[in-house]
Amino acid sequence: MSTRYAHLESPLGRLLAVDHGCGLAGLYMPVHAGGPAVGAGWVEDEPAFADLREQLSAYFEGGLRRFDLVLDLRGTPFQRRVWAALDDIAFGATETYGELAARLGAPGASRAVGAANGHNPVSIVVPCHRVVGAGGRLTGYGGGLERKRWLLDHERRVAASKGHTLDLFLEHR
Repeated sequence: MSTRYAHLESPLGRLLAVDHGCGLAGLYMPVHAGGPAVGAGWVEDEPAFADLREQLSAYFEGGLRRFDLVLDLRGTPFQRRVWAALDDIAFGATETYGELAARLGAPGASRAVGAANGHNPVSIVVPCHRVVGAGGRLTGYGGGLERKRWLLDHERRVAASKGHTLDLFLEHR
């Protein structure tokens, strides 16, 4: 099956969604470090991404905290472990690279965790934006630090508006 793609408008700019035939394989920000350009032979297929579009809309409107999509994550076994662990970071929360490495049973592997996090092909849906540097510093994000800040602020605002207390955010670390 050929690679399908669609461009989706968002508050962060125009996103590129990619499906190689087995589920969502990529969701890239505009000017995404390491993100692909539309390839020769790719087929634009807006209807194929209707579920993604609907869930992203709900996320950006503050009504969705966890995505429910079929994903086709292609990476090394370690990368896939890191990406799976990202989904366990609560909406509105952050975790440092070191904390994530320790949770994965590899406390000395914070750099490897950072590298795997940086290769996450499905931004927003697999919440790599929730991982921060030591002391809560904003570091590394393929879509740019301003978009990472926007996503974290968005989740903080949504959680606060729903009556949840968040003292685990950057300003409080």
